[in-house]
Amino acid sequence: MPKTIPGTLYIVAAPSGAGKSSLVNALIARLPFVYLSISHTTRAMRPGEEDGEHYHFTTAEDFLERVGEGEFLEHAQVFDNYYGTSQKYVQNQLDAGHDVILEIDWQGAQQVRRLMPGCQSIFILPPSKEALQERLEKRQQDSAEVIARRMKDAVSEMSHYAEFDYLIINDDFYKALDEMCTIFTAHRVTIGQQQARYERLIEQLLN
Repeated sequence: MPKTIPGTLYIVAAPSGAGKSSLVNALIARLPFVYLSISHTTRAMRPGEEDGEHYHFTTAEDFLERVGEGEFLEHAQVFDNYYGTSQKYVQNQLDAGHDVILEIDWQGAQQVRRLMPGCQSIFILPPSKEALQERLEKRQQDSAEVIARRMKDAVSEMSHYAEFDYLIINDDFYKALDEMCTIFTAHRVTIGQQQARYERLIEQLLN
């Protein structure tokens, strides 16, 4: 039997509307060893969302109290709301051998890299600014003013793409999904991972 070794932490970042959540959800459905970390947020719940499934929704007061107690692996303020990742949840999943995805922005990514330098990071770009705006408008979740603000902030977000290990252009959804799955599966069969996982087998084969 292969030995259980700690999983890998992955950061997935993208400007709003680039299709990050759709890709991550499809990847998790395809790869059973990948788990999504559910963030805490102070933003309002959107139609169709459920507390504990999409986010842990909380108040700004409670969130800041958790920050003070050191509960978060990373946290950031985005669009006047707070977002944070539970360090305990992530570590428990990694210890169980699961790969864990953090859907966070570039600011959170910088915090996580400092604390967990062994993490892997993926940045997703849209095929054009026009496609990005069209996707934001099709969601019908934000006003024209908010969409304009998101488009402006997207340029700042995208300027940090080179800080990441992998870059995916989400033009063709299924091509982008295949590329993401390749990253996760390839990392699991590197020499270091396989040596740790099949240590006993390798010893038997070489004796």
